[in-house]
Amino acid sequence: MKPLAALFLREWRLSTRVGGGALMGALFFLIVVTVIPFGVGPDLKLLARIGPAILWIGALLATLLSLDRLFQADRDDGALDLLMMGETPLELVVVVKCLAHWAATGLPLVIAAPFLAVFMNLDPPAIGATVATLLVGTPALTFLGAIGAALTVSLRRGGLLSAILILPLTTPVLIFGVSATTAAVTEPTPFLAPFLILVALVLFSLVVGAIAAAQALRLSAN
Repeated sequence: MKPLAALFLREWRLSTRVGGGALMGALFFLIVVTVIPFGVGPDLKLLARIGPAILWIGALLATLLSLDRLFQADRDDGALDLLMMGETPLELVVVVKCLAHWAATGLPLVIAAPFLAVFMNLDPPAIGATVATLLVGTPALTFLGAIGAALTVSLRRGGLLSAILILPLTTPVLIFGVSATTAAVTEPTPFLAPFLILVALVLFSLVVGAIAAAQALRLSAN
């Protein structure tokens, strides 16, 4: 466990340092959420209705924005080759790297969501549901994004291509995340059903993302 803990700490430090992508993602999330109300107008009821979707879309785009360096930096300095030759299974390495990346980039989005929800005129139940779904769902965005990052690791400036490849895969997570949030404030739609589906999607993306990303990294090394 010590090598995995050291890898987690290393990845977290790389993500949070200047140029690591964490600050860029948080600023992008802030800009998206604060600018949209100016474009929509002063209709508070409309903002409250579309607020959860705006927060989810902002979190999705901010996550994709910071995924391009998930494996690219390690490939550039040769660390990726060492990780692949190590005794630790590459799938487990991918999981640890994704968890560290989420802790540095996704968790700040979840923490900022309640404050930004004020711009959307959300009431306390909607804010709580939005934070809960983002906390559960954003790791799935990271694990699915790891597939695109691994597929484009050998390409220079492959961030845009990675986002295009992964965006369709993240659509179910977005749908059920927004559905669960909407259900929490709309009667008689149940909250638990879409929320449990969201949890299942997270577990599915963890397994599929780790296996697919590891295989893509192996192919890129050949």
